[in-house]
Formats: sequence, structure tokens, C-alpha cells
Amino acid sequence: MEQILLEFIGYFKQLSYIGVVLALTFEFVPAELVLPLVGYWVYEGDMNLGLAILAGTVGGVTGPLTLYALGKYGGRPVIIKFGKFFFIRTKEIDKAERFFHKYGAGVAFLGRFIPGVRTAVSLPCGMARMSVWKFSLFTFCAMLPITSLYVYLGYKLGPNWHEVGELAKGYLFPVAAVIVAGLLVYSAVKLFNRNKERTT
Repeated sequence: MEQILLEFIGYFKQLSYIGVVLALTFEFVPAELVLPLVGYWVYEGDMNLGLAILAGTVGGVTGPLTLYALGKYGGRPVIIKFGKFFFIRTKEIDKAERFFHKYGAGVAFLGRFIPGVRTAVSLPCGMARMSVWKFSLFTFCAMLPITSLYVYLGYKLGPNWHEVGELAKGYLFPVAAVIVAGLLVYSAVKLFNRNKERTT
């Protein structure tokens, strides 16, 4: 399966930076596979590092926008029916919905760092009819550091770009842990203030 995806991604290389955006627009193609390969193309001298990161970040927005549209115009029944084509299971949809209802529009940013939520989080954003401009901005801000990390590691590892996945987890896990801790503190403070208002 991975070899088929690599051939599919390789086809877009001839379209240069636009090809990177297009490859990432297909949500069934893992960004964790595309971005390190793009970094390798930078290593080979076929692309500029800065422009490759920019193209990857833009593609990191256009991809989620397809799921946002599915959520907005299709609703939950359509999502459950077609989610499998994006490798999104019902339990991931449920998890993303709970995450959205608990933390609001900010999940379009925060959810990108949380495993099991990062892809599916676009769906409840669409279902809640969140502003598409706010969704795109939050997604761009989240995808910029993630894209930079994957592309840069692919560039530095060169022919060993396949190893980026495991290496990147070592960087993203602490970030995800800090975000989760921040969310827990936020929830605790919010609950405390709510109980205080009721008491008053």
C-alpha cells in the first residue's frame, strides 16, 4: 500500500510546489508520508526549503478543508458513510466531536497536535458551521510548525527520510503533552469559576 502511495505522490513531483499542495489535498494520503519525502526532494536540490514548507502548509489547510466541507454539507450520516474513504472511523468522529464541544473553535488549532483527533477534528468544525476563514487560519497556524518539522527532518536525513516518522514523534509528543496539560488546567479553571458563580 505504501509503495502505491509513494508512486501516487511521486506523480505530483513534476508539478513542483503546486503538486505538493495537490498531494496533501487528498486526505487519504498521509501527510506523514508526503512531507518527509518533500524534504528529501529539497535535499536532492529539486526544491527550495522555504517554498516547500509553505506549499506543505497550504496543502495542510486544503486537505482538512475537504473534510470541513463534508461535515458542513453532509452532516453526521454522510460522514459515517464516507469517512472510511478517508481512513476515519466512527470512534474517531465521536472523539473529535466531544473534543470540539468541550473546547470550541480552538480545536481547529489544538486538535492538530493530538493523535486520534488531528484528522477527524475538521468534521465537527464543519458540522458546527464554524467560520471557514477562522478554521483555515487556525489550521494554517497549527500546520506551519508541524510541516516545518517534517520537511526539515526529511531534508536533514536525506536518503534516510523514511526514519522521519519515529523521529518526529519525539518532538511532537512533548508539544502534545503540554497542550493536553494546558487544556486540563483550562477546564479545571473554567469548572472552578462556574461553581463559584453558582455559589454566589
